Amino acid sequence: MTEPLDVAKLQRRLAEFAAARHWQPYHTPKNLVAALSVEASELVEIFQWLTPEESARVMDDPDTAHRVTDEVADVLAYLLQLCEVLGIDPLAALNAKIDRNERRFPAP
Repeated sequence: MTEPLDVAKLQRRLAEFAAARHWQPYHTPKNLVAALSVEASELVEIFQWLTPEESARVMDDPDTAHRVTDEVADVLAYLLQLCEVLGIDPLAALNAKIDRNERRFPAP
């Protein structure tokens, strides 16, 4: 049985993966943001010419679903690594942003 996943555990795995390959010198905020942008663009590329209806069914095709899942994982990996390097708690940051948005855009 596998352990439940959490953000901190995934960040440790990513850090250990990079350390084992001596990649830490390259994992600067600038480089991580650039890599995040590239991976987000690769995700956009999958959806680029789809109609709204086609995009809603993108996970129906196993090959496309696999590509989408991989790109989502890449985006999340670089975002988590960026948060680790900058000392940002991504869940706390998201929670605070939702709080601000609820105040800025109150429900009718």
